[in-house]
Amino acid sequence: MDLYCNENLVAEIAERNRPMLLKYIEGLVSFSGRVRLTGPQDPETLWSEHIVDCLYSVPLLPPEGNIIDVGTGGGLPGVVWAICRPDLTITLLDSVRKKCKALEELTALLKLENVRIVCSRAEEYALERREHFSLAGARAVTGTGVLLEYLSPFVSLGGKVLAFKGPLYKEEIEPLNGKEKRLGLSAPSVFPYSLNGKEHFLLIWQKKQPCSKEFPRKTGMAERKFWWR
Repeated sequence: MDLYCNENLVAEIAERNRPMLLKYIEGLVSFSGRVRLTGPQDPETLWSEHIVDCLYSVPLLPPEGNIIDVGTGGGLPGVVWAICRPDLTITLLDSVRKKCKALEELTALLKLENVRIVCSRAEEYALERREHFSLAGARAVTGTGVLLEYLSPFVSLGGKVLAFKGPLYKEEIEPLNGKEKRLGLSAPSVFPYSLNGKEHFLLIWQKKQPCSKEFPRKTGMAERKFWWR
């Protein structure tokens, strides 16, 4: 298993940031009556299934720069990144206004000065921030191929695309078969880890060349007409 997914390293990161991470969990629970930011609402499950999962990606973050969490929902993984890496500027992107409003209040409560919240569709915001970020990531958003179309336009040359995936990722990337080059991306590097007895994977693509100007396409096109077919 790669060093980046070493359990001891993740445990060290968790312990170092535990007070702020627990305060974040408290915020998620307190907002649950107003807007559903996450699936589970109990603190123990939020920690073991969500916070720890996000922590596995922290060692993969760039040494400096701006990063974006697309489809952030309740701020997973973006708020975790902001807590663990206060030296980075984190953009949390979501199209649901209620969630964005809740995140504004939550990040203010946590006094996270390195967070920017944007309420927009990925396809629209990518036109404003094309190749602006060192890393674009997403967790539990959509299938891998569609996700790459959303994320690649955001990433600068030499940057990374990051996706959280389960065991079915192999079925999702098989149809791509090297066609990621159309999006300016390398083949993925895969970082496996185990969480609560289940297999998890972090997939990383390097931005090797500019993304084709045809991307991002109009809203909804990524889901209706797959770019790799």
